[in-house]
Amino acid sequence: MTITGETTVGELVAADFRAAAVLSRFGIDFCCGGKRTLADACVARQLDPARVATEVSAACEAADRSAPRFADWEPQALVAFIVGRHHAYVRRALPAVNSYLGKLVSSHGDRHPELREVERLWGVISDEMIAHMAKEEQVLFPYIVQLADGADVSTPPFGSIEFPIRMMEMEHESAGDVMARIRQVTDDYRPPADGCTTYRVCFQELQAFEDDLHAHVHLENNVLFPKARALPLP
Repeated sequence: MTITGETTVGELVAADFRAAAVLSRFGIDFCCGGKRTLADACVARQLDPARVATEVSAACEAADRSAPRFADWEPQALVAFIVGRHHAYVRRALPAVNSYLGKLVSSHGDRHPELREVERLWGVISDEMIAHMAKEEQVLFPYIVQLADGADVSTPPFGSIEFPIRMMEMEHESAGDVMARIRQVTDDYRPPADGCTTYRVCFQELQAFEDDLHAHVHLENNVLFPKARALPLP
């Protein structure tokens, strides 16, 4: 694709997911901040848009048939992928990390009181994500699939599809803010010098969770939801 300063960050990643690694390296948010233009995102980070655009183009230049072209997928396939890949991952990761944090607080909490704040924040994001995924799987996603299938659906209780989509986008931003705070408290997921193996594994899992959250939110905010908004109503 031709990249200009007016190209949105979300469009870059939707066109080729390899752009995500470049944007992440420059500290540019491509999930919750996906609606910002590349120029605006670069100004906020004091970056040269031309340099970022050049590096994105270089990363995406070679053909990569193994990378999913999510922008070409139908809404039904996107929903199935999001639930099967990202929602399933969240449900596995939440209790595992919670267990690690419990052990760390018990063993290291006196020397590293910041662990208690991480445990508290993890509890917040756990509660938010469980409720969030339930709303998507039980209400919004089935409705999107029905519309995409051309089914004769009745008027939903939430009225316009815009309302639940906006709510999901707000919740995505909240989850991203919580993970950003965890990253800050953990010094970019760097365990202290006296950190044990569980310490290192826990922080690696926290970073993996944030990375997956970025990909997860990007697929919904910048790929699935625009497709859902464009579906004809019955």
